[in-house]
Formats: sequence, C-alpha cells, structure tokens
Amino acid sequence: MEFILNEIEPPTARITLNRPDKRNALNGKVLRELQSAFENVRNNADIRTVILQGAGKAFCAGADLGYLQEISNYSVSENMDDSRLLQETFHTIYSFPKPVIAKIHGPAIAGGCGLATVCDFSVAARNGAKFGYSEVKIGFIPAVVSVYLLRKIGDTRTRRILLSAETFGADEAERIGLITHVVDDDKLDEAVNELAAAVTANSSSSLALTKELLNNLHDMPLDAGLRYAATMNAVTRLTDDCRNGIARFLK
Repeated sequence: MEFILNEIEPPTARITLNRPDKRNALNGKVLRELQSAFENVRNNADIRTVILQGAGKAFCAGADLGYLQEISNYSVSENMDDSRLLQETFHTIYSFPKPVIAKIHGPAIAGGCGLATVCDFSVAARNGAKFGYSEVKIGFIPAVVSVYLLRKIGDTRTRRILLSAETFGADEAERIGLITHVVDDDKLDEAVNELAAAVTANSSSSLALTKELLNNLHDMPLDAGLRYAATMNAVTRLTDDCRNGIARFLK
C-alpha cells in the first residue's frame, strides 16, 4: 500500500493513515487502501482489536485538495461511484466485527472527523486534537457521515455542528458524545494501549455479537427489537466462549 500502514502485532492491528505531508487527507486511493487494510485483518483470529491512527501532525484533515478539484469535473455516474466508495469505507469500519479505537492526536476535520465518528472508541489528546465538519463552508455536504452522526449524538447536536461548521476541541467533543475519551497529550499512547488491552481481554465472539446487536437495533420498533435481542441472546449461549465462560465462572 502507498498511503496506509498495516502493522499486525497480535492481539492488535494498527492501521495508520500515512500521508503526513498532506495531513493524511483522503482521496479515492486512500479510501480503497483503508478499506482493504480493514478487510485484511477481518478474518485474522489473532487480531482482537484495531487501532486507527494518523502519521505526522494531523489525524486526518478531510478530503485532499487535488481530489476535490478532480471530483468537481466528474460525471453523475462517476460521482455516484465515488460517493459509494466513501460510504462503503465508513461502513466497513462501523460494522467491523472487532472493536476499533481511533487514536486522535491532532486535527480530525470533515472526512477525518467522520472516521472518528464511525469508530467504536475515539481517544483524543486534550490540546492537540481538533474536530469539525467544514463541508458547508465550500458548498459541499457531510452526507454519508450524517447517517452515523445522527445515531451517535442525536438530531440537535448533529444540526449544530454540521450547519455551523464550527471547529471545537476534545473536551467539547467528549461532552457532546462524539468521542469517548480525552487524555493529556503525553498520556495518549498509554491510554490507547490500556484501552486496547482491556477490550482485548473480553470474549471476541461476544464483542462481535454485541456490535452486531447494537448496529441492528437502531430504528427497530420496540417489539421487533425485543424479539431480535432475544434471538441474539439465544445464539450467544451456543458459542464456545459463552459455554466456557460460564463453566469458569461456576468453578
């Protein structure tokens, strides 16, 4: 890969956006490589969690300027294909069966903020990390990520940050529920490693099933949600992890 580093260090994989000279900006090639990096570790039983991070001073500054110029000349069908690529990449991360932790040391803007949004955990440096969706400033819209953002922080806060295009810090991002953890900048590595270790200690099958449960429960009517939850409960009881875990607990 040209723009993505994929370090396999069981039980964790580190996927790094590696365009530091471009502030890890996104384009079609970066998105395809990012999607491929996640798919490469999907079925690796030795990998229990994934850390997504950026090289250089930024986590991800959004779309590459050259990329924006390129898509401005796309046909309707080309724009549809490109939009689907973004949608598929975000959904690959959001629906990934292993927990994904975003390590955010610097700015996460526009599409970069979208990457943080679709991860299960986002750990941010208190002073270095910045967040915001700047799309409406240039006549664009944060269309794909809005689907995930509405689920994550609700309608009122989503409208606020998408329509204002404001930039805000890690403490505010945590307050509104966009990210999960804020730590001092010099404690970021330690905090991410500790979180990865804590998550990895849990049952891998239970983690995958819990993610599937949470992803599918959104927008289900109450009765349908309860029926689905009961089915998932029954399925989980048949897994080796559940049977072995109960046996160990009873001993």
